Amino acid sequence: MRSAPHRLAVFGTLMLSAACIATTGCSRIPGRPGPGPEVIRPDEVLDFATLYKNNCAACHGANGKNGAAISLANPVYLAVAGEPTIQQTVAKGVAGGLMPAFAKSSGGSLTDRQVSVIAQGLLRQWGTPDVLAGANPPPYAATLSPIADHGQQAYTAACARCHGADGEGTSGDPKTGAGKLGSIVNPSYLALISNQDLRSITIAGRPDEGMPDWRSVATQPLTDQQITDIVAWLASKRIAEPGQPYHSYQP
Repeated sequence: MRSAPHRLAVFGTLMLSAACIATTGCSRIPGRPGPGPEVIRPDEVLDFATLYKNNCAACHGANGKNGAAISLANPVYLAVAGEPTIQQTVAKGVAGGLMPAFAKSSGGSLTDRQVSVIAQGLLRQWGTPDVLAGANPPPYAATLSPIADHGQQAYTAACARCHGADGEGTSGDPKTGAGKLGSIVNPSYLALISNQDLRSITIAGRPDEGMPDWRSVATQPLTDQQITDIVAWLASKRIAEPGQPYHSYQP
């Protein structure tokens, strides 16, 4: 029979081994929380791709184009708008449109820093520094008063060849439908788009749809006044109660 001192030595060795295992292995036990946060807090996300995917892609498209809202992967649009305007638009939304405010200070869910990350990220991702090539584009926002009876005249000269004489669109190729464009005076369309978006599209075009910018739609670039008049003419086609039965409707 082994002596008591020997048994104590064996017991001590076993206890020491157990202690070592406990101190080195418990941190790897399944289900035990790690030393840091498992998931980053939503207000600490500062990755542009993540913020864009979670807040912008549903309307503006996964790649900044082909979405329901205005294309953001448009260097001309980004250059004309500029970072301060883009940041303000992200923060406060678009009055008269469907874009909500995203900044917490305006009722949204993003911090001011996250709003800045989105604005700066858009310019880095899809901006082109020399896209205007020395051109002097019309200002992003309207500053002139529209001349009502000039709107259709400017539209006819610059837009009718693609969008139709009255903005009702074109049927395109009768066999393939190629070149078909929908109505831009449809009450539902006009109810969903703001005057600012109409102006932005007229200035910057829709490269994802083959629409040129203000420099290439006519024999000479459109002026600020012409763009203001065109937008006012289109806006005049809105109905007072979009989505509601007309007053003359009899069920």
